[in-house]
Amino acid sequence: MSVKIFDEILAKGIRAGQVPARTAAARQWYRDQAQKLVKGGSTASGVSGESMTRSVGNRAVSNPLIGNMYTFKYDPKHKDTLPYYDMYPLIFPINKAKGGILGINFHYLPPTLRAQLMDALYGATSNKDYDENTRMRISYNILNGASKYRLFRPTVKHYLTNHIRTRLVYINPSEWDIALFLPTARFVGATKQKVYADSRKITLRG
Repeated sequence: MSVKIFDEILAKGIRAGQVPARTAAARQWYRDQAQKLVKGGSTASGVSGESMTRSVGNRAVSNPLIGNMYTFKYDPKHKDTLPYYDMYPLIFPINKAKGGILGINFHYLPPTLRAQLMDALYGATSNKDYDENTRMRISYNILNGASKYRLFRPTVKHYLTNHIRTRLVYINPSEWDIALFLPTARFVGATKQKVYADSRKITLRG
């Protein structure tokens, strides 16, 4: 199973009367559906970072836009000296950076904090249609300048274009809450528990 999981969960949501992203209750419903896959394990569900970056059809893009959500396979330039890294980031690009992009990767936050950050970010969308024209109106300066976004600090990473190993996979705004909790992270060099503990320490500093 790959990106088709979005269609399946969205179809289930529509039948249940849950309009994506429009209300806090709807957002939670879609997050719960994705978390059921986590509890079953990525192998059991067929959902993983690897499967999400294969056979993506018209979702594949070469040039990311600020404020859209993407996932991809990444091979860091300095991976031998990094304490750990996520091989399949899930990001909102927030700024262009030397040789690539600066993005916030939600995988670095434990699920509870991930949801809190996303809820705060929903106030910065360009519109409330949650379609292909919707983007997050965010930048590093905006995020760093507001206390309600403080959870973003451990998530900011610099991704070099020539170390991205797949096409970027576009995540539609109606799918953001699903993608947020799918079991697609793959940390190399540390367990997710170690990553989450480090991230909590960083958020507490501010």
